[in-house]
Amino acid sequence: MAQLKLRTLFKMTLSIRAVRRLAPFAACALSVALCGPALAQPYGGGPGGSYGGDAQDQLRTLHAALHITAAQEDAWRAFMAASQPDPQQQARERAAQQMLPGLTAPQRVDLSIAAMQADLATMRQRGAALKAFYATLSPAQQATFDRETLPRDEDRDGY
Repeated sequence: MAQLKLRTLFKMTLSIRAVRRLAPFAACALSVALCGPALAQPYGGGPGGSYGGDAQDQLRTLHAALHITAAQEDAWRAFMAASQPDPQQQARERAAQQMLPGLTAPQRVDLSIAAMQADLATMRQRGAALKAFYATLSPAQQATFDRETLPRDEDRDGY
């Protein structure tokens, strides 16, 4: 009985050691797997979900659905400007994606963290513009905005 307990304990110790050795590699692989596509794609925050061919059409449809008044047009334009993809950020993301194969695992993790921080800064700027625009809307317009900008199931990408 004691020998069985020792074997079980030994096997558990080996498993824990293996997990500890593999954890950094798994974390790196996971970050590259999660961030790689993000680095390759332009950020698509804002109404419409992504900046595909129909995003501008969706924004025009949103503008029409909201019945934007003349007093709200400046806030709408500021919101639109903040929602547009930044060509310089897109270029940085493409360059980072091309660099990945030549980087070590720690460098890839650092690059992924930097990319996430840049995405967060962009999201904060867009969020501030959205909140400023949203504040100009009437309650009925806010309800329309909420409904029209809710991600569709096919836009959610597993979230």
